[in-house]
Parts: sequence; C-alpha cells; structure tokens
Amino acid sequence: MSLTHYDAINWNQVSDMIDKATWEKLTEQFWLDTRIPVSNDLDDWRQLDDDHKWVVGHVFGGLTLLDTLQSEEGLKALKENVQTQHETAVLNNIQFMESVHAKSYSTIFSTLNTPDEIDEIFEWSDSQEFLQNKAIKIGNLYLDANTDPLKKKVANVFLETFLFYSGFYTPLYYLGHNQLNNVAEIIKLILRDESVHGTYIGYKFQVGMRQLSEKQQQDMKDWLYNFLYDLYDNEEKYTHMLYDQVGWTEEVLTFIRYNANKALMNLGQDPLFPDTSSDVNPIVMNGISTTTSNHDFFSQVGNGYRLGEVEAMNDDDYHVARPNSDKDLNDKE
Repeated sequence: MSLTHYDAINWNQVSDMIDKATWEKLTEQFWLDTRIPVSNDLDDWRQLDDDHKWVVGHVFGGLTLLDTLQSEEGLKALKENVQTQHETAVLNNIQFMESVHAKSYSTIFSTLNTPDEIDEIFEWSDSQEFLQNKAIKIGNLYLDANTDPLKKKVANVFLETFLFYSGFYTPLYYLGHNQLNNVAEIIKLILRDESVHGTYIGYKFQVGMRQLSEKQQQDMKDWLYNFLYDLYDNEEKYTHMLYDQVGWTEEVLTFIRYNANKALMNLGQDPLFPDTSSDVNPIVMNGISTTTSNHDFFSQVGNGYRLGEVEAMNDDDYHVARPNSDKDLNDKE
C-alpha cells in the first residue's frame, strides 16, 4: 500500500470531546516510577514473614505480566479500529503508560528482592497455570484478526478494571496498615491511570454498541457475561493459589467481584455479583482513594502527581554583586 495523501491531526476540531478530555486528564497525571522513594519501605519489608513476602513478590510478578500484555498487544489491537486520529493519540498515551506500569514493578523488585528472588518471580509468572490462563484468554482475543473489535474492548476493560485487582488488593491492604507506603503509592498511581483507561475504553464500547441492532446487542451481552463467568472461574483458582497461605482469599474474592461489577458498569451493563463497596474490607476501600500524597517539596510526587514548575534563566541571573571594599566583605561576615 502506498500513500497519496495524509492528514495532520487537528486538536482544534475534535469530533468526540471525550477524546480531548481524556487526553488532558492523562497528560495531567503523568508520572514515573523512578521518582517514588521505594527504598523507604525497606524497614517494613524486613518485618514481613516469608509467606507475606512471597505473596507481595508474586502478586507483582502477575501484574507485570498483565501490564506487558496490555502494552504490547492490547492497545495495538484497539488501534486497529479507531474512529478518529484523536482516539489514536489517546490510545498511544495509554499504551505508553501501560509500559510505565510494567516497569514500575521492576523498580519495586530491584529495591525489595534479591537477584535470585527476582529471577524466580519472573520464571513463576511465565509458567503459572492460572496466571497464564487469563493472559492467554485475553491475548487470544487481541491477536485474532477475526475478533469483533467490540469484544477486544470488552477484553481490555475486563483486564483493566477486574483482573488486575486480585493483585492490587495486597499493596492496598498494607497501605491501610501503614506499611509499604511508597510501594502502595506506585500502585495508587497505577490505579488512577487504570480508572481512566477502563472508563474511556468502556465508553468507546458503548458508542459501538449503539450502532448495533437489538439482536446484535443481545448477542454481545450474552457473550460478554459468559466471558466474565469464564474469567472469574479462573480468577477464583488464581486467588486461592496466591492467598490461601496468608488467609486473605475470601476478602480478595469479594474485592474482585466488586471490581467485576465496576467493569460491567464501564461497559454500560448491569452488575452481575451482589458484592458492593460496603462488603469490601474498608481498609482496602480507603486505599483506593486518590488523594494527593507528596513525598517531599522537590520531587512533588504522589498519586496526585504534579510536575515541578521551571523558569528559564536570563542574563540577569548571572549578575552577582561584587563587594566594593574589604569593609563590605567584613560587613557580610
């Protein structure tokens, strides 16, 4: 295929203002993991027993795998069916931030874990049956050229708003107990991003659904609920495997059912499970709050991320008054 014409993107003429609003929101909350002082959590980390350390490390190993899938295949799949250039720009932003998320876990590993522990975590994530199951179920939808583009959006939202949360429970739990606060700060920044991602992709799904006939809409609903049941069945097994050893399994399952309902609502569908926010451990629910927590004046980093203000220097900044005499020097002393 050869080009004969190409259009520049014009942000002064936006056909869907949700694209513009989402772009602005995502760029406002840009952040990088390297500016969070994870090493400040080392004292808390040393106080954990081996079982809890294992859960933390392997939870983040699983999240790394899923964020890698989103950054490498998920957003690429969604960009195959965009309606506007502005939508492509937003998805480019989301794709980059998914790469930031995946890298963030390595920042945590390099601070808390030994090289041998890190190798074991990645070997585990690349082979663990239930973790691989959910990556494959989602990934196959992304990679199949014949998959309905709306189904790819469903897969993306289910991953963003549902499947990540079995992993997010752990750092939010520790945050509620005033432990691993800087690790949790990274997770809260990721959570804030994922909230926007899930809402935006869910909105695009709803736009596409409105273009279908009633029969096609019903078929899509039937498919997505069946897909959710399938994912939840696997997620139950994954959660037992991770959390049985520390006794958190039932609370985590409540949390992920609550978030499965949130994923459905992002897609404009009715909740499936009876679980509500009042059923979730209140300490964990409180951790989902995205109030600003800045670590220090200079970095201005927190989950309400603000970039530092920079002012260009000019020639006058280099004019330093010189003392006129020894008396002036003595006066300064």
